[in-house]
Amino acid sequence: MSDVKQQRVTVIGGGLAGTECAYQLARRGVPVVLREMKPHKRSPAHKSDTLAELVCSNSLRSDNPESAIGLLHAELRALGSLVLSSADLHRVPAGDALAVEREGFSREITTRLVSGAGVEIVGGEVQRLPEDGVVVVATGPLTSEALTVDLERHVGTKLYFYDSIAPILSGDSIDMDIAFRQSRYGKGGGDDYLNLPMTKDEYYRFVNEVKAGQKVVPHSFEEPKYFEGCLPIEVMAERGDETLAYGPMKPVGLKDPRTGTDPYAVVQLRMEDRAGTAWNMVGFQTRLTWGEQKRIFSTCIPGLQNAEFLRMGQIHRNTFIDSPRLLAEDLSLKTERRVFFAGQVTGVEGYVESAACGYMVALAVHARLTGTAFVPPPATTALGSLYRHLTGEAHPPDHPHQPTNVIYGLFPPLSGRMKKADKRAAYSARAKQDLAAWLPLVGVVAQTEGQTSA
Repeated sequence: MSDVKQQRVTVIGGGLAGTECAYQLARRGVPVVLREMKPHKRSPAHKSDTLAELVCSNSLRSDNPESAIGLLHAELRALGSLVLSSADLHRVPAGDALAVEREGFSREITTRLVSGAGVEIVGGEVQRLPEDGVVVVATGPLTSEALTVDLERHVGTKLYFYDSIAPILSGDSIDMDIAFRQSRYGKGGGDDYLNLPMTKDEYYRFVNEVKAGQKVVPHSFEEPKYFEGCLPIEVMAERGDETLAYGPMKPVGLKDPRTGTDPYAVVQLRMEDRAGTAWNMVGFQTRLTWGEQKRIFSTCIPGLQNAEFLRMGQIHRNTFIDSPRLLAEDLSLKTERRVFFAGQVTGVEGYVESAACGYMVALAVHARLTGTAFVPPPATTALGSLYRHLTGEAHPPDHPHQPTNVIYGLFPPLSGRMKKADKRAAYSARAKQDLAAWLPLVGVVAQTEGQTSA
């Protein structure tokens, strides 16, 4: 086994993924240099000089352990996560959500990295990857232009700058008396998609609601440059009432088997996971607010009256790599094994998901440095579901890699039949049991409630 104290690791990026990764490596005796361009230079989104700055929200979302994100909270607490323990210390009232006082949260992480873990922090923009040594790229969704250009040497030019995400629906919340399975002209397996047919009146009502619906105003650093092949539905609707019917909602090649007629328009749903528990609304990327998405889609689209949204549609500036194609099983580059990627640049979405990815990469780097095998988290855990997303295991073949939050659609399906109301508790119980068995394999003693990882 190698002496980790003789092997210095460079972590690029002082966000939630980078700070979590650096902290966990330092706790395990690895010398770490954390490179963060602040205070010398900031991205357009950042304002303060502290690490782990929360930009868009102070909420880390639901803390209910039966929700997918709440389960991820619980798992990170058990692992002794820097981010979760700091969040708990600076929590503010927000119902069942985990919300924090931003400045105190960031100061806590900065102090514990420097004073507690002994991480060396070096300011200034990193324009090129270091030529030697292990490197973790945790630069987030706003990677600087210079470093992006350098990364293209390793990952190609397919770095996406506008992240267009369509909503994902729970399969058992779709009205199957209305939806029918069919591919256009019977292509593929012939029934690869679910289709929600619309009459002319239903379609026009939907278009009018989309045009009138409240939209999210882009951030100042998000100039709304859209790809013509991936326009928001509201932009298409504004171009003409028939645009959507000739675009993502075109009915050509489809016939409703129940009526034998051609729909005026259709909403197509594509399988998001291999088991068909989650379905993607094809082409429905949008800047409609989440409340408006739920209202308009549930009331205007036949078959979605009782829809459960696992993820809402959104569009924002993002930089991420094609992780399933580029990364090895330990989340290092297949072509440059000393370079690892962590956080939103890999295609996970959200503060907590980024921290979780940073933690996983810390385990992978430590395994590399000690000459031991990297043991991924169990697929049945929230951590494991994110790992399955990054490796492509959670998705059908040829599924395009898009950023996602942790959702139960990424988990392996539950065995046996059960009521929908019982499923979340079953996911949570299974994950808790499997996490407990995994922790000793990665040298972690589970933290109990009230403990911190300091």
